[in-house]
Amino acid sequence: MTSQGSLSSLAAARIAVKALLDGGVRHVVVSPGSRSAPMAYALAEAEAGGNIRLLVRIDERSAGFTALGLALSTGAPAAVLTTSGTAVGNLLPAVMEANHAAVPLVVLSADRPAELHGTGANQTTIQLDLFGEHVRFAVDIAAGSNPQRAVETAIYAATGALEDTPPGPVQLNLAFREPLVPEPGEALPPTKGHGVFHYDSGPQPLSMPPAPAELAERRTVVLAGHDAGPVAEAFARAHGLPLLAEPSSNARFGPNAVGPYRLMLDNFGPGSAMPIERVVVFGRPTLSRPVAALLARNDLPAAMYEPVPVAWYEHGRRREERFESLTELAGFAGRGSDEWLDAWLLAGAAAQHALDGVLEAEQAANGPAVGATVWKHARGQLVLGSSNGIRDVDLAGQPSPEPLATVFANRGLAGIDGTISTATGIALGGGRETTLLLGDVTFLHDAGGLLLGAGEPASDLRIVVLNDAGGGIFGLLEHGKVEDDGGYGTAVERLFGTPHSVDISALAAAYGVGHTSVRTTAELAAVLASPLKGRSIVEVGTDRSDLRPLHARIKAAVASAVSQ
Repeated sequence: MTSQGSLSSLAAARIAVKALLDGGVRHVVVSPGSRSAPMAYALAEAEAGGNIRLLVRIDERSAGFTALGLALSTGAPAAVLTTSGTAVGNLLPAVMEANHAAVPLVVLSADRPAELHGTGANQTTIQLDLFGEHVRFAVDIAAGSNPQRAVETAIYAATGALEDTPPGPVQLNLAFREPLVPEPGEALPPTKGHGVFHYDSGPQPLSMPPAPAELAERRTVVLAGHDAGPVAEAFARAHGLPLLAEPSSNARFGPNAVGPYRLMLDNFGPGSAMPIERVVVFGRPTLSRPVAALLARNDLPAAMYEPVPVAWYEHGRRREERFESLTELAGFAGRGSDEWLDAWLLAGAAAQHALDGVLEAEQAANGPAVGATVWKHARGQLVLGSSNGIRDVDLAGQPSPEPLATVFANRGLAGIDGTISTATGIALGGGRETTLLLGDVTFLHDAGGLLLGAGEPASDLRIVVLNDAGGGIFGLLEHGKVEDDGGYGTAVERLFGTPHSVDISALAAAYGVGHTSVRTTAELAAVLASPLKGRSIVEVGTDRSDLRPLHARIKAAVASAVSQ
């Protein structure tokens, strides 16, 4: 493509928008800017025609994560539009997450024409390849040139249509030359009403025939990590194997699911009466060190179900044997004996009872109790923030007979940034009641995600904030031992705990969001059972000073119950 072309900026933008529509894009998040104006006007025309839904966010980082959430909940590519300069750089966190989570995020970055580069022109920098290897495809589209083929290629790459390539983010860097506005006399077409593009993708159990009787009996466990899907539950049930499922696997349900599994692995480890013989992995497990230690055992045969390319690891860098076929995977896993499955289910029931007993004895709310309560009451869509929130659910959330909500989490890179914005996009894309559980530091990191401009659509989103006035997760790691030893004074609390005194109710009022404070899980359960309309924040006040001893009490109680 040359730097000069025959198309006006708005004509090129209209071609780009049509190609996006043809590629299945139905949601675009727009951050205001001048250089991106041709795309903004062309998108406004498409929205007036009822062909696309636009959202406007003044913060590009929030815009990027909102688009990420839209793509997560719909399964379709979603786009984010920015002007040139630092605006594009603010998308990097969302692009990185989309890369590792294989989310079809389309970056539409506007740029100055080639003749202005290298001249010191305002808001002009090198934008192509800004995201490096985090995008599946990136291309400069010169001012005045036809963008159709570039957009088509980008959509193919974003949706995983290219051979042996998982879905993921792409960048279309669109240069526009002035004039950037419509010709005099042009106007929006007659409005046909806002398009509503919801995808009813509620969780559904899968059916699978029982494992063939000729399969060898093996003491295998099925480990369902993030994004494993209901196929993991169906496989475990069909093969009579215990299911160890993380919350965002969307497989944490059914008769074979074990709740506090991560506290039970030692009871089935080397030297035990019934040691684990094999591990079958669905999805990406990320949440606990006991599971990481299990998968790191070179003496334990392990397999991974990978029917399509994934983005979160490089082949040859993990030891699990890869299987594309469930039939071949069945040969590796074998089938479980009644004794093997019953041992896990009985131990799991005892562990869950012991854990619940510890939590019920607590006077005030705490992380595991809040996680269990949210898990029990959430319907529609559930979004779990990184850090302690998702781990609390993994520890204490009791598996249900059937899936109760579709669960989402940013586990590609497990960052806390953009969580409110991601949940907002998920709620708007899914069109269903959505609950978000997160900690106070994660909440404050994306408080700007609460900002909606006048007239922008609001979702039915309930935000549960576990507020312990700082970051509690580090106290559960080795940093907690450093703090207990006292050799570093207040350094651990200052540098890791990051204490604060933010008034979340005042923050909610500033953004026009409802706010409720609760102190007990019973109060939280009552709020969660109430009808939800619009956006609201439920603040659960807790004290993290007892968090480390609480987890020690839980671990001791479970160990005692399982060993009996």
